Amino acid sequence: MMSFESSVLETMPIPFRLLRIVREISEYKGKQDLFKSQSPQVLEALREVALIQSTESSNRIEGVTAPAERIRSLVARKTTAQNRSEQEIAGYRDVLGTIHASAIDMPFTANVVLQLHRDLYQFLPGEGGRWKQTDNEIVQAGPDGKRVVRFRPVAAHRTPDAMERLHRHFKILWSENTIDRLVLIPAYVLDFLCIHPFRDGNGRMARLLTTLLLYQMGHDVGRYISLEQIVERTKESYYDALFRSSVNWHEGRHDLAPWVEYLLGVVILGAWKELESRVGVVGSARGTKSAMVVDVIERFASDFSVADLQSRCPTVSIDLIRRILRQQRTAGKIECLGRGPRARWRRIG
Repeated sequence: MMSFESSVLETMPIPFRLLRIVREISEYKGKQDLFKSQSPQVLEALREVALIQSTESSNRIEGVTAPAERIRSLVARKTTAQNRSEQEIAGYRDVLGTIHASAIDMPFTANVVLQLHRDLYQFLPGEGGRWKQTDNEIVQAGPDGKRVVRFRPVAAHRTPDAMERLHRHFKILWSENTIDRLVLIPAYVLDFLCIHPFRDGNGRMARLLTTLLLYQMGHDVGRYISLEQIVERTKESYYDALFRSSVNWHEGRHDLAPWVEYLLGVVILGAWKELESRVGVVGSARGTKSAMVVDVIERFASDFSVADLQSRCPTVSIDLIRRILRQQRTAGKIECLGRGPRARWRRIG
């Protein structure tokens, strides 16, 4: 009993804070043409950064990692993948690029989801583009190291039918537009994750499909701000909201609210606010890349390192980052807590 086949969506309580979130997101959508007309160079710089950050963060959430320099080279297509992790990263890069380029024209069907999953694993032949063949479980390691089953997804033999039904019902509600499409997106993503249709890559596909559906609503924020990085920064809230909303999902008695509020309020609205801030700060006379580094420094809530700055500003050279750190220290805005390349830094005040 998925969200689209029960009364969950129709009877979902809409608290005032969720109405405010939906309203704010819609207001930001109305501003995006202004951003594009006034700050095209700024947006291009942000686009380059977001592509790297999204590819890196979405894979790192799933334990797929590579050195930052290798990821930058892979995203820029200056090198080829040398191992499994890099092959998965390159696949994500390509699918994200396809969504950025063609999302508006994509029919949102189960077959398209299969094709995107195939492309996600295009550098690992035979692993992508088909529904899971065996049952899977969502497990978590407890404090004692024992694995605890958090959720049992739809059985493998029921998965093809479940995905077809999900897309059929989603298409009807999307076309009718009787329920705000901003609410339909997290409902779809929750059902997708509860079905867990693939042996591997479900989390990455869910994040890619979120970006695709936002594009189809006319929201371009995922092109300039990495939604995946926001998810990584709020990973505990991500898993908590997902778990709370998946309880009783099979019976159609689950509570969508925690997941909807997380995806809309923390991730999507958070991305729009970050874009507005970046366009304002980066568009100042200080210069695009310099302003980007200063903006990131001002966002750190605790100590940070040069490596942390490099991760969040992947298109900025290490020399420029160090120069800005010196400038900020001279201005009395930050202090260095040690010596050497691994020294930690802290904002003052």
